[in-house]
Amino acid sequence: MDQPDFFKCLSDPTRLDILKIVLAQGNVCVCEITEALNLSQPKISRHLALLRNLSILLDQRKGQWVYYRLNPELPEWANAVLNIIAAQTANSVMGSSDFNQINSCCE
Repeated sequence: MDQPDFFKCLSDPTRLDILKIVLAQGNVCVCEITEALNLSQPKISRHLALLRNLSILLDQRKGQWVYYRLNPELPEWANAVLNIIAAQTANSVMGSSDFNQINSCCE
């Protein structure tokens, strides 16, 4: 992953919101992201595919559900950017506590 692709990926509001949810929750199912953002599952999946293709997120299938988490092997510079986003999200109106209230529909 190079920096221009990383920042292009983050420039989309939906992908940025998905990353904020993953940063707040750690391991998130597609259905939880769909519920939190009030968007269709195909639209969320398309954005998740881009994040996965750039190796920003990793996926893991558990039965019929797919869970996403941050790639622990991201470059240091990417982690630094995501840490800033996580800190800003925690301090914003729609902070990480809002994401903690997402109902888990897939367990």
